[in-house]
Amino acid sequence: MAWWTALGSDLDEVWRALLAGATGVAPVASAHPLRNDRAAAVGDLPAELGPEQRQYELAARAVRTAVSDAGLDVTDPRLRLVAGTSHGSHLDVPPDRLDRWGETLAAGLGMARRPLLVSTACSAASDALLVAAALIAEGEEEVCVVGGVDVLTPAKRLGHSALGTMSPTELRAFDERHDGTLLGEGAAFLVLERADRARERGARIRGRLSGTGSANDAAGPTAPDLSGDTVVRAVTAALAAAGRGPGEVGVLNAHGSGTPVNDDVESRGFARVFTDGKAPVVFATKGAFGHTLGATGALEAVAVLLALRDQAVPPVPGLKTALPGFPLPLPGGAAPLPFTGNVGLSITIGFGGFTTCLALEVPA
Repeated sequence: MAWWTALGSDLDEVWRALLAGATGVAPVASAHPLRNDRAAAVGDLPAELGPEQRQYELAARAVRTAVSDAGLDVTDPRLRLVAGTSHGSHLDVPPDRLDRWGETLAAGLGMARRPLLVSTACSAASDALLVAAALIAEGEEEVCVVGGVDVLTPAKRLGHSALGTMSPTELRAFDERHDGTLLGEGAAFLVLERADRARERGARIRGRLSGTGSANDAAGPTAPDLSGDTVVRAVTAALAAAGRGPGEVGVLNAHGSGTPVNDDVESRGFARVFTDGKAPVVFATKGAFGHTLGATGALEAVAVLLALRDQAVPPVPGLKTALPGFPLPLPGGAAPLPFTGNVGLSITIGFGGFTTCLALEVPA
């Protein structure tokens, strides 16, 4: 697996930065007035790169690194790219086809097969993992490199500023002062294959995607249904697919966008799922990476696997006083919070009602 973020690209260096409470959010110049000029940009990309080139470069770097980490070659004829994005560069540079970016990426990397592309708003990368897992389970694919990428563009920043979803201050997920999100960019990809085949070729196995679940509330184009029903349905489906119960979950990476509506919906949903027994520790990375839209699910899947490996979660940036009644433990302050358990969940909530949950495990 691999990621490219506003905090860097090395898996362990970025993870250590997260555990130390670091954030990649900083002022990013804009030619247009915004509700907030702060965002999380990837610093080692040339500033003059246009949105299309930025999307390509971020994705290409993460795909190459993930495939290499898995002991494979990007030109392996068995390898299928399954990738998600929200709008990518599309709002700023309207394409002739919404999947053109992925075909350009696969061709540029020398991949032998056409990619499969997913665009389900902020759950796109999670849904790409869901799709790839289904294809492998059904015997349609042998090995996939799967994840998501999204880039910071003027149109996205203007859009969230106009919608009022952008925070005028800072992103404070699950804090009683939460007032919106801040955008970021990044990419993350993981190589997914059957466990027996990975063992046969001597691959380093970082974890297991043991279950997936999704739901859509169909409540509106942006705001989710306030009941938390879709969170409950997605989490319940993922746990059922994994053969796990709520009490077996040690850690949960929440969507944690910092918008009052989303944070409240997650809080309600968690309270309905985790009613008895052990309560998982909740963490959120958007205060460090920014809200990376279609890349979010893959970045957070990587973060859950690293948390399970180290049995610790990073502090939630900006969290001082948790929302009244928040039902699960949260790591506030500046120090990591330890936990026990080998089962983790990642939850994404997207515009258009898309909600997806991934169940991830490491050996006990």
